[in-house]
Amino acid sequence: MNAPLSPLATTDALFFGRDGATLDRAGAERILGQALAGTDDGELFLEYRESEFVSLEDGVIRSASFDTSQGFGLRAVLGDETGYAHSDEISESSLLRAAGTVGQVRAGRSGTVADAPRATNAHLYGDANPLREAEFATRAALLSEIDAYARGRDSRVVQVMASLAAEWQAVQIIRADGHRVADIRPLVRINVSVVVEKDGRRESGSYGTGGRHAFGRVLTEASWHHAVDEALRQALVNLDSRPAPAGEMEVVLGPGWPGILLHEAVGHGLEGDFNRKGTSAFAGLVGKQVAAKGVTVVDDGTLPDRRGSLTVDDEGTPAGRTVMIEDGILTGYIQDRMNARLMNVQPTGNGRRQSYAHMPMPRMTNTVMLNGVHTPDEMIRSVKKGLYAVNFGGGSVDITSGKFVFAASEAYLIEDGRVTAPVRGATLIGNGPDAMTKVSMIGNDMALDPGIGTCGKNGQGVPVGVGQPTLKMTGLTVGGTGG
Repeated sequence: MNAPLSPLATTDALFFGRDGATLDRAGAERILGQALAGTDDGELFLEYRESEFVSLEDGVIRSASFDTSQGFGLRAVLGDETGYAHSDEISESSLLRAAGTVGQVRAGRSGTVADAPRATNAHLYGDANPLREAEFATRAALLSEIDAYARGRDSRVVQVMASLAAEWQAVQIIRADGHRVADIRPLVRINVSVVVEKDGRRESGSYGTGGRHAFGRVLTEASWHHAVDEALRQALVNLDSRPAPAGEMEVVLGPGWPGILLHEAVGHGLEGDFNRKGTSAFAGLVGKQVAAKGVTVVDDGTLPDRRGSLTVDDEGTPAGRTVMIEDGILTGYIQDRMNARLMNVQPTGNGRRQSYAHMPMPRMTNTVMLNGVHTPDEMIRSVKKGLYAVNFGGGSVDITSGKFVFAASEAYLIEDGRVTAPVRGATLIGNGPDAMTKVSMIGNDMALDPGIGTCGKNGQGVPVGVGQPTLKMTGLTVGGTGG
């Protein structure tokens, strides 16, 4: 059996070696060198992507799509200004037109060319194309099995929705000095939602899982059975829920996916661009106490097979593990190349873009709070009256003020140190920097989310991960509809 091609060889074949290709590597490097002469930084980003999505609702395939896209983005950076052009046509003529556009950023000025990213031998995920693992019909048939299994588990199930998504992305990044980096990125995800009904009342539950790996992991019977069972469990819990109380109270957050609150309320505020411009609530606070003692927050893009991980980011910088808050002290921000240079620090491997049609900017990868020393039972027992939030749905945050609102999709009352009735309609309201000072106990059970996160920023969406141990927070505002 032939050994698999290296990422550089694979992407060379995709972008320069195809029959009828109208751009060769030497020509691309020549045009790139001319376009970026006299600038501080920039690159040619080449991308090829295959993606598939299929969804089922009530036993019927409602949506099925397969898409192949390719293109390039050419960027020239001088100071804090950027020239960017992109095209879905990878040809010499298109690249020449793009070069003429981005070269306008110079406007008679010149800069100092930044050093190339360091090299890496890391390979955080496989490069097999998940869309080639089995026939499309096989995957579509599995969704029907999911529907039948869910309905067979409980007679109260009245609606089942399930979907499978996968993509295979190949990128090559070329700099004016000839430095080249390539990456092959698989990504898969399965989602299941279940609606149950009792006495005219309907409630829902959902569960998803995935990562940068083959489809096989999420399509095993054990995996999709677990997804259905968890979605059904949540729906049945919500079916017995009562209106959530409102007011200021102690809140215990469950491990894993509730780290989305950390991602939104704190993580975005630690991205380099917001802090360089002074628009983040954390701007200028490096070295200061910004969270309770014991709180350590890292952004780690090096976790194997995780949804948010990257062997290299979209500027060619190897992914890193960046400690942003250590024992409550702000130690630094996550950076792309431009903001790192302007802030006189090193890039952290967080320059990310949605596609070749978008400019890179500092984005999170897998954002995690590290373990403390308490057990979940200790935290629950310490609460006289409060809320135990196990899962979250939607949420939003204002980067400048740090204010956030998050809706809990699964939550329970805590009464006299015991978890009691499930509640619905609970929202957590607060301010990110302030909330981090209200962490009073940190669990020893850190968990990562199941692999479902997508982060939006400036109109771009990228896959991310979150994680945290169980947390107890004192004095959070809970919005609800109960008394």
